Amino acid sequence: MAARKTAPRRFRVVACEKTGDHFRGVQLTAKCRTGTTARNCQICTEKFRFDVRLPWVPPRLGIRCFLHFVKSSPGHPDSATSESRPFPFAKRARRFDMPKDFLKDCKDRYDVIVIGSGLAGLTGANVLAKAGYSVLLLEHHYQLGGMATWFKRRGGHIFDISLHGFPVGMVKSCRKYWTREIADSIVQLKGIRFENPQFSLRTTFDREDFTRIITTKFGIPQETVDEFFTTARKMNFYDDQEMTTGELFEKFFPGRSDVVRLLMEPITYANGSTLEDPAITYGIVFSNFMSKGVFTFQGGTDELIRQMKAELERNGVDICIRALVERIEVSPDRRVEGVVVNGRLIRAGAVFSNANIKSTVLKLVGEDHLDPDYVEETRAVRLNNSSCQVYIGLKPGVGFDDCGDLLFHSEHTGFDIEAMLSKDVSSRTFSFYYPRTRPGSDRWLIVSSTNANFSDWADLSEEDYQRDKQQLCETTLDCLEQYVPGIREKADWVEASTPRTFQHYTRHVQGASFGTKFEGLKVSQTLPEQVHGLFHAGSVGIIMSGWLGAVNYGVIVANEVDKCLTPAEATV
Repeated sequence: MAARKTAPRRFRVVACEKTGDHFRGVQLTAKCRTGTTARNCQICTEKFRFDVRLPWVPPRLGIRCFLHFVKSSPGHPDSATSESRPFPFAKRARRFDMPKDFLKDCKDRYDVIVIGSGLAGLTGANVLAKAGYSVLLLEHHYQLGGMATWFKRRGGHIFDISLHGFPVGMVKSCRKYWTREIADSIVQLKGIRFENPQFSLRTTFDREDFTRIITTKFGIPQETVDEFFTTARKMNFYDDQEMTTGELFEKFFPGRSDVVRLLMEPITYANGSTLEDPAITYGIVFSNFMSKGVFTFQGGTDELIRQMKAELERNGVDICIRALVERIEVSPDRRVEGVVVNGRLIRAGAVFSNANIKSTVLKLVGEDHLDPDYVEETRAVRLNNSSCQVYIGLKPGVGFDDCGDLLFHSEHTGFDIEAMLSKDVSSRTFSFYYPRTRPGSDRWLIVSSTNANFSDWADLSEEDYQRDKQQLCETTLDCLEQYVPGIREKADWVEASTPRTFQHYTRHVQGASFGTKFEGLKVSQTLPEQVHGLFHAGSVGIIMSGWLGAVNYGVIVANEVDKCLTPAEATV
């Protein structure tokens, strides 16, 4: 009997509708048939579309090829590169010549082009759009927010990146430059815990409570505490920059490492501050946090960015994702002309860069358009440190007793910057997310964050990298067990991010979580003097760290752009 003929099996190559990327973690079967089928993207949870067919290959080889491509894809969590490796059977596949054009609806010219959608870029774009300028916002990632971002995982988990605590001033800034709806969703975190060999305590993290703790628990005279807070509150950018943070503490609390730890550890986690940094960088941040406590956005970062995007669209901002700016076009007489993005030139009267200042100057502009002294000054700017984080999602309906909102845990005997950065982790900050954090959700989540050096992770082999990530997860769970007993049995999702992860997804140089050190501010502020119409805003050790600092700097720079653009230069 002749063998029964069967139709050759074909593997489906899929693309995410939202991101346009291929092979984002979907499961490919050996028995794909014709027709349309929807699957969920494990990265963004959006539906996939089927748009390419590959010639049949033996099932074992086909699965191997698919896994090779997936694990090397930029969308895969374990990918450490920004470019995927070639698909082994690419020569046998039909050519795919129709990538999605994310710029198809863009005009050829705008008043302002904003590069990057961190909070400084988002806020600057919104301020300028409300002022009547035509604005194009370009983001290389598939979602907005920069470091103010999130990701989704199967099982309904939504993880906010980092801790996202900010001063009360965020309420006023959001009400003024965004919407009342956003401002009204900002709530105070009242359960801040410290657990370390020197002390164990809870605080509401405001001036009144800190004063009570320092006077009663640490025995510091009331007048000394009051003078310290007054000094920190009066600090500003124009003050003496010679005094270091360490010298500030020695002046008010000589020999008191426990007080230094209490007052310093949260700020180090917030913006990477060290005792060697200028005292004003500490004083400005600390006094703002100490005003009325630490706040967060109720509803999750995804809801915040959704509301911000809606506001931008209402104000007429054109938004393009998956739009990688390759260079900033500069005329021979040093005037900005526009940007080249995804191979296309789009012109503008002004360009507002929310990318890292070193990347903006050295890569996007280039040395040929700048004074040599300015280039050297840029090269000398120090990057801040990066982070490692572990994301833990609990099973549906499974929770834990109240552990506070933020927990600063350390096994180290004292405050030690190097120990906080060490790959041999002894200090962690746990952020506990209860169902009330996301109204309507029944999920408990925990995010562990540690400061980290990029160099400790950069050159690891793939095998060593995966091993060390797993070890980070295991040691984090070991530590968490004392606060959430049975955490391993309660969790159904655990994964880690590293400085390599931050570099990949944010394009921050060396995965810097907090931008640059303080000297980056001068380089950022003087960029328009080098190239007319080119501005920068971002994390450069300024004003206040984190979300509030980014929002306020975005407003400051937007006002400078407004001054630069005369009515004659505007297109609308």
